[in-house]
Amino acid sequence: MNILILGDVFGPPGRKAISEKLPDLIKKKKADFVIINGENSGDAGVGITKAIAEEFFKVGADVITSGNHIWDEKEAAEFITSEKRLLRPINLPEGSPGNGFGIFKSKNNKRVAVVNLMGNIFMKKCDDVFKAANNFIKKVKLKKDADFIAVDVHAEITSEKMAMGYLFDGKATIVVGTHTHVPTSDHIIMDKGTAYQTDLGMCGDYKSVIGMNRDNSLKKFLKDPSAVRHFPAKGSATISGLFVSASDETGLALKIQPIILGGSLEERI
Repeated sequence: MNILILGDVFGPPGRKAISEKLPDLIKKKKADFVIINGENSGDAGVGITKAIAEEFFKVGADVITSGNHIWDEKEAAEFITSEKRLLRPINLPEGSPGNGFGIFKSKNNKRVAVVNLMGNIFMKKCDDVFKAANNFIKKVKLKKDADFIAVDVHAEITSEKMAMGYLFDGKATIVVGTHTHVPTSDHIIMDKGTAYQTDLGMCGDYKSVIGMNRDNSLKKFLKDPSAVRHFPAKGSATISGLFVSASDETGLALKIQPIILGGSLEERI
């Protein structure tokens, strides 16, 4: 079983890279299931629209996860109720539209559970993320309720993500962090067989400040009065994520490979 999971798609450059490169990447890696974090894919670098989600599905995404920007495009609160393949964090307050997890069929007819969590520290207010994770672990068992389980932890600090990796070790196929837009080089298969990376990075223009125009971002930090509202950088985007091969027998990871494709980040390495 081959699973491809990509970090936050940022603005128009990220969308363009996904549309142009994802189909060939799926073919090259023989990916059976594709997860994309889409919460920053809107024109302003935040939110997601129905049209954007449909384009991601069209080019090969099976599930779209999100995070603190899920409601920045107001229409998301409406279409998420009918589009089960778009997830919002499971630990958002009770009564929030949509679902925080789902069990989906892969291209090779396997059951893949995907759960979206959001950290508590330096993030928008949400329910206790570790309590939510424990409740999910009790409810959805690897190789019983799902053949494979993927976890997107949308969080600011590394310690929350690392601790979540250990909580899920042996209970999930993959645990990855999103949100900070900077890929970490700590991809490993943990002791009990779970593939882990603290942050996938973003699918966006890396000649930027986490996706936003770098010159304007510097003006803001320098308190330059000519600074304007943040807007996305417009250069060539890098696709950043993780590719995992997992055992059909155990549902646990066998091989793990970071994905850095195109754009300035690929050039630098």
